Amino acid sequence: MLIRTTTPMNRFTRQHFRKRPAFWRRMIEHSSTADDMAVKAILFDLDNTLIETSRAGEVALIKTSEFLKTTLGLDDSTVCTICDKFKQKLFHENFDCSAGQTIDDVRAHHWEESIKETVGNCSTPSLPAQCYNMWKSSRLELLTLSPQVCNLLKQLRSRYKLLLLTNGVAQTQREKVATAGCEEFFDAIVIAGEHKEQKPFPSIFRLCFSMLEVEALDCVMVGDSLDTDIQGGLNAGVRATVWINSAGGGASEKPDYTITTVLELPDILAQLQ
Repeated sequence: MLIRTTTPMNRFTRQHFRKRPAFWRRMIEHSSTADDMAVKAILFDLDNTLIETSRAGEVALIKTSEFLKTTLGLDDSTVCTICDKFKQKLFHENFDCSAGQTIDDVRAHHWEESIKETVGNCSTPSLPAQCYNMWKSSRLELLTLSPQVCNLLKQLRSRYKLLLLTNGVAQTQREKVATAGCEEFFDAIVIAGEHKEQKPFPSIFRLCFSMLEVEALDCVMVGDSLDTDIQGGLNAGVRATVWINSAGGGASEKPDYTITTVLELPDILAQLQ
């Protein structure tokens, strides 16, 4: 079947028409010139996209483990068990701010439980809070935008509207944003934890589109999570999704593009023009 349209169907269009036919039919319906198809805005995830959150967390755990070994006189194996338990509690964390606790309280309790489950007791009442404060401060110290990422964002902002969209507990994500100094690089910052729904729900993306005064088809979504960033972008109908796959694994969802670092993004954007 031949689809006739005044919209130019370039190599990118032909390549992705088969993969996302409904998307491209909407694109054709809404576009009549090359200018209409131009990318106007980029939505960025934060953690493990612009800042190396996972690496920072691992370094912070090493520092905390050394503190535990010195304080409690434990061997490496026992300390590793405590830290592994903390990581698991962090991974399965379900924070509810309406319960009257702060995220700091909850995560200090993770350390308390991890210590008690491993060695049977917590010799010093203040030890869990000390562990948490050390882990948190050590992690934040490393959550910075590299000079290369800063330069990239400056270059992109001269041409596109930029928005930072990050999931997570509001306090924690605000601290990361402030520590990394993100504000100067973005037209808007959305902490999804401050809203009713987070990525991948379309509502949080619609909020972003409204803030930037753009349409979904004007936007590219860039992030490392297939479940939230890529699926969310697909749910919202963005022009293209770009997956940051630093680990080199396969994809269950189908991003439009895959790169190993956000620094490769300009090559993708050049194909979208």
